[in-house]
Amino acid sequence: MLKLVIGNKNYSSWSLRPWLALRANDIPFEEVFIPIYTDQADKDRILSVSDSGKVPALIDGNLTVWDSLAIIEYLAETVPDVKLWPADRAARAHARAISAEMHSGFMALRNECGMNLHRPIRAVALSDDARANVARIQEIWADCHARYGKQGPFLFGAFSGADAMYAPVVHRFRTYAIPVQGAAQHYVDAMLSLPAFQQWTREGLAETLLIDRFEHV
Repeated sequence: MLKLVIGNKNYSSWSLRPWLALRANDIPFEEVFIPIYTDQADKDRILSVSDSGKVPALIDGNLTVWDSLAIIEYLAETVPDVKLWPADRAARAHARAISAEMHSGFMALRNECGMNLHRPIRAVALSDDARANVARIQEIWADCHARYGKQGPFLFGAFSGADAMYAPVVHRFRTYAIPVQGAAQHYVDAMLSLPAFQQWTREGLAETLLIDRFEHV
């Protein structure tokens, strides 16, 4: 059985992505939790799984795949019936492009609005760069709704790897009371209604391990 090593559900946005790709598609896997940002013992446990020293990591027999997007790509190849990417070539290229944009971009929003499910919902003053990130993300969501909305409620109709990549942003928008405009709200509603997304949220909120430096933002 596949094993997915993840960090704290309250904080680890990168762990959420492949976990959601697996759970939302009913792909069997064993969940292995190692706390992040704690002590050397936990860091050593992560290093014993992945030389990157980071989570998530997917273990399939003797193979370890690290990095969220690489894991999603691996799952798309090894479990092709799930269709983690759209069947249409143009839509598939579009899905990969916006996933890569999320993977490598939006740093201002990430830095100013870290994922923390426990944090009381309240707005913060965002920099110009972070506001530009917010606008671009909502532009992506609205554009996908206009193109593929008749096929289903997610970015490309059915749930895909792109949705797994953007899922943490939905949490960030909620936690930091970031207004969502127009057609982008359809996507937020779809994600909030997804049972796997709801499960991660419940389990993250149930965690008792809090990291002080993330609790005063």
